Amino acid sequence: MIKTELIWVNGKFVKWDEAKIHILTHGLHYGTGVFEGIRCYETKEGPAVFRLKDHIKRLFDSAKVFMMEIPFTFEEIFEATKETIRVNKLKECYIRPIAYYGYKEMGLNPLNNPVEVAIACYPWGTYLGEEGLKKGVRCKISSWRRIDSCMLPPLAKLTANYANSTLAKLEALNCGYEEAILLNFDGKIAEGPGENIFIVKNGRLITPPFSAGALPGITRNSVITMAKDQGIITIEADILREQLFLADEAFFTGTAAEITPIREIDGRVIGNGSRGPITEKLQSEFFRVVRGEVKKYLNWLDFV
Repeated sequence: MIKTELIWVNGKFVKWDEAKIHILTHGLHYGTGVFEGIRCYETKEGPAVFRLKDHIKRLFDSAKVFMMEIPFTFEEIFEATKETIRVNKLKECYIRPIAYYGYKEMGLNPLNNPVEVAIACYPWGTYLGEEGLKKGVRCKISSWRRIDSCMLPPLAKLTANYANSTLAKLEALNCGYEEAILLNFDGKIAEGPGENIFIVKNGRLITPPFSAGALPGITRNSVITMAKDQGIITIEADILREQLFLADEAFFTGTAAEITPIREIDGRVIGNGSRGPITEKLQSEFFRVVRGEVKKYLNWLDFV
C-alpha cells in the first residue's frame, strides 16, 4: 500500500501514521461497521470521482440497515471526500470511507459506543491486476456459500459481511486461482467475493438479481446502463453453475475490479479463453466514461 499524507477522521485531518484506534474498538471485535470503495480518475478537466453521490447514498443506506446513526450529513461526507483527495494532491486514487462503532463499551450491543467516521485515499491499481483486465482471470466456485439475508444483510456493505468474502478468496488462492465465485443457499450464482458477475450468452448479458445475494453494485448498474445505450439487452435472472461453464463470455464488475474478464472457471475455459468482444466493448466504454470522454455520462463524475 502506498501511503498518502492525511486521512480525514471525524471532521479533522490527521497524519497517515497517526490515524489509529483503541484496541477495544467495538467494530474491530464485532464487525460493526459500514464502508464504501470509491475511485477517482484523472481526466482532462482534473481528478473526478466516479459516482460519488451514489456511493455515499449506499453508505448511509448500509448504516440505516444496521441501525447506525452517522454523525455527519450526506453533504459533509461528500465534501470531505473531495477535500481528502485535494489535500493529498492525488490525480487518481482509491477512496475508503468507513463508519464504525468505536471504543466505550464491550458486548454485542453497540448503541452506547460512539460512531467514528474516517475517509482515506491512496493510489491503487486494478484489484485483479493489469494482465487480468486484458486476458481475464481464473476462478473457482467456492465451497463457502454467500451470506443469506436471513443471516446478514447482503444488500448492505457491512464490514462483518466480508469475513465471508475473505474465506472464499483464501480458498481460491490456496487452490491456485485468482478469484472465487460464491453460490447462494439455493445453489445459484450470487457474486464474487468483492464483485458482481455477468455472463454473456447469445449476445445478451445475464446477471444475478439482488434476491440471489448480489450487492447492488454501482459499477454493475453502470454496465447495465451502458449496455442498454449500446443496444445490448441485460437480463437479471438466477444463473446455474453450469450456465457459467457454458457462457460465451463472463466478467466481474466492481469499483476495485472495474470490469475484469473471466477466462476460466473450475478448469473449464470460458468462451475462447480470453476477453470476449462484448466484454471488451463494455470495458473500453467504461474507461472512456470514467476519464470524462463520454459527454452523456458526465453526470456520473464529481470533479475534485
